[in-house]
Amino acid sequence: MTAEREPARRDGLEEAERVELTIDAVAPGGHCVARVDGQVVFVRHALPGERVIAEVTELHKGFARADAVEILTASADRVEQPCPYAKPGRCGGCDLQHVTRAAQLEWKSTVVREQLTRLGGLTDAEVDALGVTVAALPGGALGWRSRVRYAVDAAGRAGLLKHRSHEVVPIERCLIAHPTIQQLPVLTPSGARWPDAEAVETVASTGGDVTIATVTEGVATPVEGPETVHERAAGRDWTLPAGGFWQVHPAAADTLVGAVLDLLDPRPGESAWDLYGGAGLFAAALAGRVGPDARITLVESSAQGVAAARENLADLPRVEVVAARVETALARRRVTGPVDLVVLDPPRSGAGAPVVRDVAAARPRAVAYVACDPAAFARDVRTFTGLGWRLAALRGFDLFPMTQHVELVGLLLPPAR
Repeated sequence: MTAEREPARRDGLEEAERVELTIDAVAPGGHCVARVDGQVVFVRHALPGERVIAEVTELHKGFARADAVEILTASADRVEQPCPYAKPGRCGGCDLQHVTRAAQLEWKSTVVREQLTRLGGLTDAEVDALGVTVAALPGGALGWRSRVRYAVDAAGRAGLLKHRSHEVVPIERCLIAHPTIQQLPVLTPSGARWPDAEAVETVASTGGDVTIATVTEGVATPVEGPETVHERAAGRDWTLPAGGFWQVHPAAADTLVGAVLDLLDPRPGESAWDLYGGAGLFAAALAGRVGPDARITLVESSAQGVAAARENLADLPRVEVVAARVETALARRRVTGPVDLVVLDPPRSGAGAPVVRDVAAARPRAVAYVACDPAAFARDVRTFTGLGWRLAALRGFDLFPMTQHVELVGLLLPPAR
């Protein structure tokens, strides 16, 4: 009698291999988690509970990445992507076009909660007490992006990049771009070619300005429209370079200002620091609450941002604009004196432990932390809580529909004095 052969043992996944998977929970980065013989696989274009055929795209020590290329059992939260480029192997700009709007918001809330426990060191009970949710902004999930940077391929065609790649995918239209930007003669249907550019930047401001600029060796040169654009937010008019930083969702600036003011509840006469202050959005909003005699210090390292802040806040003489890196300004005491309120709006990498420690040492009454990356925010929260502070409130906003990105505004309070 012939002995029954044992199944061949898998040595590991191979790149480009296709494998059947059951999808588990959502994960940061627009992925869901699955496992093959104990190996973790981060899968894009999938949803929890689905059974899929996934194609392996990357292999790493301890995990793999893959794209769901066939859906065997679909989630009730799955929809058809409105954009033909938001599919495996094509444009990597949108992570969640296959997910219903409500499920996108819950996806992002889940990621925030997971990061606060895993990286932030908060307990499940502490996170539950925060009531973490992500709110949609007005205007829907498409046509919101007021600033779009298109990459340019070797043939001079403008497009967007594949996920985790420098490969340019020429496109005919980006559906999350502002309708005005969608009509600009930049992409393939217009016949436009940009042979001498590495990128093309487009802007449609809330003030009605529209600009196209080419980028060569890192320098942007407007080819259509004004070099400076106008925005309207926080009850003020703003002027800044077309390529200067401004929130890309038309409703974002007012949404964030409203959350910061609501959480901080500024009082007349209170002093404030606006760290990573950019053009001065939060400094101006704070000035309107604390009054004309209160001192506000804005710190910004970008020369473009400093110039914009000084121009736009010229009518607020009690706002001092400090041109420096935040960590340098704090360490060298270029920002001095007692302070009541602090707004932290760092880049995606977060404020970092040295900045957090210096802010905590200043003993403000409250800190509003504006974050565009839940992981960096959670790490900084852990530093704050290690110093006796607590995360007293947290709000999430979907400033970037159809993508995995989420914006947070947290209120941090010091130990009782």
